[in-house]
Amino acid sequence: MGTIMDRIAGAPITWGVDGSPGWGYTMDRDRVLSEMVEIGLTATELGPDGYLPRDPDELARHLDTFGLRIVGGFVPAVLYRPDLVDEQLQYVEHASTQLASTGSKVMVLGPDSHLDGYDTSIEMDEEEWSTFLENLEKVRTIASEHDLQTALHQHWGMAIERPSHVHRLLESCDVGLCLDTGHLFIGGADPVEIAKLATGRTHHVHLKDADADLAERVREGDMGFRQAVIDGMFQALGEGDIDIADVIQQLESTGYDGWYVLEQDAVVHEVPEKGAGPKEDAEKSLAYLRELAATL
Repeated sequence: MGTIMDRIAGAPITWGVDGSPGWGYTMDRDRVLSEMVEIGLTATELGPDGYLPRDPDELARHLDTFGLRIVGGFVPAVLYRPDLVDEQLQYVEHASTQLASTGSKVMVLGPDSHLDGYDTSIEMDEEEWSTFLENLEKVRTIASEHDLQTALHQHWGMAIERPSHVHRLLESCDVGLCLDTGHLFIGGADPVEIAKLATGRTHHVHLKDADADLAERVREGDMGFRQAVIDGMFQALGEGDIDIADVIQQLESTGYDGWYVLEQDAVVHEVPEKGAGPKEDAEKSLAYLRELAATL
């Protein structure tokens, strides 16, 4: 699918667009898309449900205005609760239909918690694990019927959070992964090790760098996830403590040819000045990747 720089996409969350209650100011979608184009991106993820037009024709027209394409979307679903699963699978069906209409080949599945936000960890018991894995197969079936690969995204504050969860998941089924460098790091995993462990099973990649001290405070329960994001836990690529270069080298050396998404979680409090705000970090991350690509 081309060189690394041909496979870099954006994500609305890099511009602070999350959709969680109380997350922060939501920037205008046309400004976000314009800034993606201005820094040289040609593709993006969908962002929260409803941020971009839901109607396929309207979405296609809107994207054509900016010369952008969709390469995936984050689909959170609670899969370990039998009382919630029917509603969750209906949402997965809706999201899969929309993603397929964009030409995307990947659905990024968030193994969601039944709790709001990302500040409370959970631990599934044996019965919940069994329910989770059973419903995960239903999700994969729905995605497959829409010609989509399921890429499960380990995520802080969700059901698959810690290294032990990731290892058990990989041992229990053959689902593919969305390898998110930042969330793996916060959870206590080595992203390079997980990239090796999931060789051939990584379908999508979210790139974010992180401050080790803030990540440890979140991991140890001394600080909430959202507050850590506000305080700058996630940083432009190359400015944090994650070995992004080693992750990419590992993936490329083992044949990964999917998308790398700039996905630096941010909280925006007000309209940034023109040319300032999240765009600046996105530009720094792209510059880092250009330098790295020249060495591969």
